[in-house]
Amino acid sequence: MANSGGMKILHVSPSFYPTRAYGGTIRSSYGLCRGLTQLGCEVRVLTTDTDGIGRNLEVANDRDVSVDGLQVRYCRKLFRNSVSAGLLRVLGEYVAWADVVHLIAVYSFPTFPTLAYCRRLRKPLVWSPRGSLQRWEGSTRLGTKFVWERVCQKLAPKDRVVLHTTSEEEARHSQARFPGVRAVVVHNGVELPAYIRRTEPSAELRMTYLGRLHPIKGIENLLDACKLMEGDADPWHLTIAGSGDGDYSNILKSKVEKLGLQGRVEFTGEIFGDAKENMFAESDVLVAPSYVENFGMVIAEALAHEVPVIAGRGTPWEGLKSNQCGLWVDNDARSLAAAIRRMRALPLREMGRRGRCWMRREFSWDAVSRQMLMVFQNCLDAPRGRSQAETVSREARG
Repeated sequence: MANSGGMKILHVSPSFYPTRAYGGTIRSSYGLCRGLTQLGCEVRVLTTDTDGIGRNLEVANDRDVSVDGLQVRYCRKLFRNSVSAGLLRVLGEYVAWADVVHLIAVYSFPTFPTLAYCRRLRKPLVWSPRGSLQRWEGSTRLGTKFVWERVCQKLAPKDRVVLHTTSEEEARHSQARFPGVRAVVVHNGVELPAYIRRTEPSAELRMTYLGRLHPIKGIENLLDACKLMEGDADPWHLTIAGSGDGDYSNILKSKVEKLGLQGRVEFTGEIFGDAKENMFAESDVLVAPSYVENFGMVIAEALAHEVPVIAGRGTPWEGLKSNQCGLWVDNDARSLAAAIRRMRALPLREMGRRGRCWMRREFSWDAVSRQMLMVFQNCLDAPRGRSQAETVSREARG
């Protein structure tokens, strides 16, 4: 097995910390890179300076810069999310430096050239789709994605690539898109706050949705569930924190007005830092009714802050039941309303403490980084005549 202390890992991503424009993917990538560095790996990040459509980070983009012990090259974004001529110019040099390449995302500018350079330079590749290969009934541009995936199959290094997924469901969907490429499942980690601040509960059940405003998140079902509870004697309040496409945000706000829930449902927009900490402190339960999630970073963050969770079955969080820190239910309105009513009778503070213990036990960045290091080591060590994904899947599961 390779010496982890000497391993050189290149992390290629269309975006990277400190951008806040891309949600849990940024937080998980940043946490993993830091964790690998603390384990003795030499980690370099090649990315763009994107801060969302039409925005660029104020960072140097002509050299590596130090970010919390990481060496990060922010190449200038020209337009949209991640199109960068600068990244293309230096990519070959960075791939040649690495022992193993870690590629983030699928349908983005860095994907094709990274796959091609890994194949040309015979570098093992760990590829994290971050849920982009999963499908649901509302998935769009399927024809374009099909063509994109066929090009990826042509460019990818033969027998030198493994898909890193964060749930069994994501692994199944990803392998359906890339037949013959096996996957390893290693979930994301979460940062555990050193101090937990909780405000005193009241008669009103304080519910929170935190995340991207998009149809795949099932927010409309949650609003319909709230309408079903309108006549309940027990009071409640729902805070919806996050942003998304302006048209869809307006659709949600119009739905709230149509349902007559203006006094009980509040939209705050995106929140970060202290405002986010305050939201967790003032929440009795987080509701995540997504149709599909490859992981659901906000669920782990809520549990780390001792906030119990109601999650839809489209999320990979069945463990909420066995760890007694939340409910895992169908995301239709009636099921969500029943789950919310049931939550009122449960010991929420005790459930929150159990959730934090679960996160510390299985989702700390140290534990997750060690699992991912094994994935990288196995990719580097696997005999080329054998499927590397087969080796990784067997050994990473112990």
